[in-house]
Amino acid sequence: MEALLRLEVMSPEAVLVSCGVQMVTLPGRKGAFQVLRNHAALVTSLSAGNITYRAEDGSESSIPVSGGFAQVRDNVVNVCIEG
Repeated sequence: MEALLRLEVMSPEAVLVSCGVQMVTLPGRKGAFQVLRNHAALVTSLSAGNITYRAEDGSESSIPVSGGFAQVRDNVVNVCIEG
């Protein structure tokens, strides 16, 4: 299956995730929100919570975060999380 989105999750220490995904759910400051293919471009801060994503093969994974920032643009989701 063709990747619909590219997800990059980085901390100050390392790149934690770099893969193709079907969808990503992020913990926004005003509640969790989901990013799918062709989502509008945005930059937002993140709250403590979990980044959840569904990989190309349909498996789901989650990363706990204490905060950070996310950028969505051209079907790429870049996330910078606090260490």
